[in-house]
Amino acid sequence: MLDLKKWFIGMMIIVVLLIIWFLYAEMKMIQFSRMKPTEEADYLILLGAKVNGSKPSLALQYRIDKAAAYLGENKRTIAVCSGGKGDGENISEAAAMKQGLMNLGISESRIIIEDKSRNTEENMKFSSRLLSKDMKKGVVATNDYHLFRSMKLAADNGLTVSGLPAKTPGIILIQAHLRECLSIAKYYIMKAG
Repeated sequence: MLDLKKWFIGMMIIVVLLIIWFLYAEMKMIQFSRMKPTEEADYLILLGAKVNGSKPSLALQYRIDKAAAYLGENKRTIAVCSGGKGDGENISEAAAMKQGLMNLGISESRIIIEDKSRNTEENMKFSSRLLSKDMKKGVVATNDYHLFRSMKLAADNGLTVSGLPAKTPGIILIQAHLRECLSIAKYYIMKAG
């Protein structure tokens, strides 16, 4: 018969380890959310998020707005809009981002489309293939909670990037942070395996 005291101690150890993990992940998300992007980057990778039909979700719109402001100040930086087409999306995330950037005055000639990716790992892998060898300095634009893991995945694909954090809509803040904590854990597990 299972000793109740040992079971309780085991469960408490698991709970404490989970709390420590969530605190670590949250600390990293907060740390990277305060990042300042490199000026005059060669490229900016704008990561996709949900598109409602053909309209960017609020999280994606914040990313688009932040990227457009950066591109407006850094005239030689090109943008890679990275994101495929998911369920409930009439167009790819990349197409929605391209349209959003153009609506904010960014020239179509400065925008490259990567519309095959389905997750952040693929965003980085597929986007890196579209960059020329002379493009050394990059920026990743995404919501603040998402920067830490995004930059890890960029480095895994040979990209040297800084982060451009867009704010996260308050309505999804808790859900986004909890999900990202789990995604960071998955990233480290996959990396170790």
